[in-house]
Amino acid sequence: MFTATKKEWCELYAFFRLLADGQATLGTADAKAGDTVWPVAMVQRTERDGKRNYYIEKEYVRAQSEDGTVIRLLREDVATAATLILAAVKEATDNEVASPDGVEEFLDEAKIYDLEAQTDDRTDLSVAFWHPEAPLCGLVVRSRLSVMNPLLEGSAANLKLEQSGIKFANPTVNKINAVPEGPNEVADRMGLIERLGGVLKYADVADRVFRCNLLMMDLHFPRLLAEMVRTMHLEGITRTSELVEVMKQRNPLKIKDELIQKHRFYEYKVKQFLLALMLGMRPAKIYTGQNSAVEGVLLLNGDGELLCYHKEEEEVMGEFLLRNTRLEKGSLKKDKYGYLERENGTYYFKLNARIGWVRR
Repeated sequence: MFTATKKEWCELYAFFRLLADGQATLGTADAKAGDTVWPVAMVQRTERDGKRNYYIEKEYVRAQSEDGTVIRLLREDVATAATLILAAVKEATDNEVASPDGVEEFLDEAKIYDLEAQTDDRTDLSVAFWHPEAPLCGLVVRSRLSVMNPLLEGSAANLKLEQSGIKFANPTVNKINAVPEGPNEVADRMGLIERLGGVLKYADVADRVFRCNLLMMDLHFPRLLAEMVRTMHLEGITRTSELVEVMKQRNPLKIKDELIQKHRFYEYKVKQFLLALMLGMRPAKIYTGQNSAVEGVLLLNGDGELLCYHKEEEEVMGEFLLRNTRLEKGSLKKDKYGYLERENGTYYFKLNARIGWVRR
């Protein structure tokens, strides 16, 4: 018997569920199962012997390796393994989950030795819908039953607020930066700056590449994102959809009311940003608007339902991302933000834009 993390088991469960069902259920904006299903003809997964194609037949799954080796698995056995894995993940109180009885033997039979596929293009699985010769669609797996990789993270995603209003002496700067660590330390430091007469105003994006990537969304998008992050820290509002509603009221970009209400400007811009992140934008990698190998996401919701979101269903996927993401607080030391720092004679206070998933 061996153990693996919930995240690893959930990815394997999603893979087995596709093979057993031979179809993917498209999800709704509220992360529920919709009425539309897409037939799955073949799933490609990277195994230790290279890429392996799993062809879904009536009763069997035919797994074919690059060297021509063929393994045949009963779909009924795949379904049983999936059911056992899901039950084990749901019952486990720790992140490490022991292999359920019978699953290890099945994995040996299937010659599957990695629960998480090791790929270079960030995809977890590639799926041919409708027909085995159809173009492959790269998907990532996310599970509400385990840790979920954020959509956006890292020190490259820092935004700079310029400190003005009063010139602080070094002891005052040290006092601000020495505000003790805690759940609200960034808000506490920003509050202290303002009480001491300082003003924090959006200035720039810290990383040159990330700045350009944000400008691809809109020439004013960095300012909007900075205001959303600031609001998250100061007011404790984390859900992306709720932050957008606050932005509509405050209108940080000072645009016309018609654009806000009739054209839904703020919703549209944030959805485009979330879609770009989902489909390949990274803070420190030049983004040209061309999508990466990732074309959608398989979400294992809290009920154990596997839902598919694909870029062809852009409207649903965008609304799903808006409703099911949140701004998060990363590590101050790791992501290098939350301090007054001097650059060329001017003090800046950095905020970090980290976007994760709502878990419910």
